[in-house]
Amino acid sequence: MNTATYSSIDEKIKILLEEAIGANNVSADPEKLEVYSHDEVSGEEYRHMPDLVVFPETTEHVSKIMKICNENRIPVTPRGAGTGLSGGAVPIMGGVVLSIEKMNRIIEMDKETLTITIEPGVVTDEIQKMAKEHGLLYAGDPCSSDASFIGGNVAENAGGNKVVKYGPTGSHVMGLEVVLPDGTVTTFGGKRVKDVTGLDFVSLMVGSEGTLAVITKITLKLTPMPAHIVDLLIPFKTVDEAIKFVPKMMIEAKLIPTAIEFMDNSSLKLTEKFLNSTLPYSEAGSHLIIELEGNSKELLADDYERIGDLCFENGALEVYVADNKNTRDKIWKARKAIAEAVSSFYPEFCMEDVVVPINKIPQLMNFVEELEKETGLETINFGHAGDGNMHVTFLNAGRTKEEWDEKTNYALKKLYKKTIELGGTLSGEHGIGLKRKKYISIALPEEQIELIKRVKLAFDPNNILNPGKIV
Repeated sequence: MNTATYSSIDEKIKILLEEAIGANNVSADPEKLEVYSHDEVSGEEYRHMPDLVVFPETTEHVSKIMKICNENRIPVTPRGAGTGLSGGAVPIMGGVVLSIEKMNRIIEMDKETLTITIEPGVVTDEIQKMAKEHGLLYAGDPCSSDASFIGGNVAENAGGNKVVKYGPTGSHVMGLEVVLPDGTVTTFGGKRVKDVTGLDFVSLMVGSEGTLAVITKITLKLTPMPAHIVDLLIPFKTVDEAIKFVPKMMIEAKLIPTAIEFMDNSSLKLTEKFLNSTLPYSEAGSHLIIELEGNSKELLADDYERIGDLCFENGALEVYVADNKNTRDKIWKARKAIAEAVSSFYPEFCMEDVVVPINKIPQLMNFVEELEKETGLETINFGHAGDGNMHVTFLNAGRTKEEWDEKTNYALKKLYKKTIELGGTLSGEHGIGLKRKKYISIALPEEQIELIKRVKLAFDPNNILNPGKIV
C-alpha cells in the first residue's frame, strides 16, 4: 500500500519545522539519523535513513509537525524507544522520524479512579515504580519494560509476562489523546470504565502500529498491589512435559497464575552465558516460571504447594520457591535477558512471536523441532506459555547472507502456515510492521486486508503516517 507520491524535504520544509518546534528539536545530523534508521530487528533490509528527526515536546508540537508534513506530502514515522522487533519504526519511505522521547512526563496519578495519565515517552518501568509508590500495580510487563516507552507498548499492544492474568497492554488503556495525520487533536475514551457512545477508537488505536494517529497522552488502568508474590522455577526433563503441563495445571489447580513463562535449554544456556550466572538444573530440557500473588500469605502458600504437587505428578525434576526479592529477581533476570543475549551473540537472527491456543503449544513445539532438523537452522524457543505466545527464534550461526535469507524465508512460511493451521496467528505482541508484511496474506483473507487499507485511508488519505507497514 505504497502508491502515494511523496515530496522530498528541502531547506524550506526544514525551516518550517524549526520555526514550529524550535531548531534544537530538528536534526539532520548524519550520525543521529543513523541511530533512528532502525529498531531491534537485525538485517540491513530493515534499515533506512530518514531525512530528518524531530523531537516534539508537546501535543501542540506534534500537531504542527503533522500539519506541515501532511500539507507537503512528507512521510512521518513515529518512534518510541526503538526496542521494537517488527521494523515498525523504520522510516522505509525516508522523510521525518517523529521521536517521542522528549514527551516523557507523568501527568497525573489519580488514586481515586485507579488511573495514571502519562505522555508516550515515559519508560514503562517508571510507570510501574510510580504505581508501586502509591500501593498500586500497573500490570503491563513486557520484558523490555526497563527500556521501552509506553507509547510503543500501546502502538504494538505489547504483551509481556502478566498477560495470562491481566491481559496485554490494551487491557489497561482507558483513554488516549491523539494527533491525526492532518494535525487535528482529539481524545478517545477517558477514566470511564464503560463507554458505548460511538465506536471504540481506543481499541482501534491500540496495536495500530503508528499508522493511524500519533499518540500524545495515555490514561492507564491500575489495580491494587498484591501483598505477597511468589515465583516457582520448575525444571522439566523435556520441552514436551513442560508445555503439556501448562493447561493441565490451570484446570486442576483451579487458579490462574500471574505469569507462566517457558525457556527451552538452548535459550537458558544462552542467557546464562550472557549473564555469567546459572539457574538450578540448567541441564534440564526446559524450565517454567510460574508467578503467583495474593493478599494472604497462608492462602498463597496453599496455592504454590498445590501447584508443586501437580508439578511432581507431571514430571517436574524439582520445584524451587522464590519468595524474596533477591531470588525472584535472579529468576526473572534470566528470563528477561534472553532477547538481549540473542542480539549480543548473534548479529543476525529472526525472532518470531507466533501465538496459538494454549492446548496447541505442544504441537507447535514439535513442529519447530522437525523444522529445525529439516532446515539445519539453529533455533531457541522461549515465551509466554500461559497465553500461547511463543518466541521461536532462528539464529544465524555463520551462514552467508544468501543462504540465511533463503532458509529463514522457507522456515517462516512453514512456521506461519502451521501456526494458522493450529488456530493461531503470526504475531501476539511484536506486530506486523515491515518484517511480517509480506506474510500477512497467510493469516488474513484478502477482504480483511482490503478493510485494513480502507480504515487506514479513512484516517490518513495522503498515506503519510508510517507508510509501508502492516499491508
